[in-house]
Amino acid sequence: MSRWRALQEADTAFDNPFLSPEFTLTVGELREHVRVAVLHDGPDIVGFFPFERHPLGIGKPVAAGLTDAQGLVYAKGLDLDPLRLIKQCGLAVYEFDHLVSGQPLLNERHERHPSPVIDLRDGWERYTQTLRANSGKTYKSTLAKSRKLDRDAGPVRHDYATTELEPLRTLLGWKTDQYRRTGRTDRFAHQWIVELVERLLATQSESFAGVLDMVYAGDRPVAGHFGLRTRTTLVGWFPAYDPQFAKYSPGLIHHLAMAERAAESGIQLIDMGRGPKEYKDKLKTGELQVAEGRVARASPAAGVHWMIRVPVRKTRATVMANPVLLKTADKALKTYGRLRTVLQG
Repeated sequence: MSRWRALQEADTAFDNPFLSPEFTLTVGELREHVRVAVLHDGPDIVGFFPFERHPLGIGKPVAAGLTDAQGLVYAKGLDLDPLRLIKQCGLAVYEFDHLVSGQPLLNERHERHPSPVIDLRDGWERYTQTLRANSGKTYKSTLAKSRKLDRDAGPVRHDYATTELEPLRTLLGWKTDQYRRTGRTDRFAHQWIVELVERLLATQSESFAGVLDMVYAGDRPVAGHFGLRTRTTLVGWFPAYDPQFAKYSPGLIHHLAMAERAAESGIQLIDMGRGPKEYKDKLKTGELQVAEGRVARASPAAGVHWMIRVPVRKTRATVMANPVLLKTADKALKTYGRLRTVLQG
């Protein structure tokens, strides 16, 4: 684990908790598919490739579908043949959707997507100056709504980096309601994901930790977030709020509070993750890039995988890239979510 950590901290491209050894080890305690390939150059360990191996040699990132950063952690200058790597890992194909930039698995055919970030390296005050210059209306209205929330519901306070389970369960309940309300699949219907989040919350070290923070009005929780951090990067993972306070924009109130406290604790970058969201556009200072695609050997399993997965991925990418189609799809999902809620009582 110390060598993995050393390689990770030697390159800022790997400064993401989803690429930390603790994340892979914790998922591996709950998922039998998890594997780690250790790359050697003679006697020296030069890289680690965490992955999941599924039937027919189908390879996926660890906790596929949950993570916003995927790939190898390796020494600079590593010369690697992607097809040889997946063959030696017993894979016919390796599919990814958040592969970090610069990876030897990447080629020109893979699709690139922006991952919005908040840069806090120059401190909180500098960030607020940037926010006022680029999203001044949002910044001022969020502060005004925070003051109104304080007047209407009680003193607004922010509990950052708590390790208590009760607020976590409140947050996950909000998130489940949000998934159902918007027609999405409820991730927390899977017990292993609930247990994963609880175990990560209990993991606290200088180089890796689960980070739970909640905003309260009086004694009532209003909004919160659970994410992960390295020494200097915090990743957005599960933000949610109580919809009864929606008129106060609790999500924006929370994100500003979280960014301020994160900056105070030494966080230099908040990665909000791939995906178009209005709040990300309002709060971001820049973008990283992640890639989507696959590496495949010539095999029947890879051919079957292509027929099942690639057309679906291309259709989804077309919808995401077209504002009209995206709005229509989102509206349809929300209608489905309302109907499902009614039918389930």
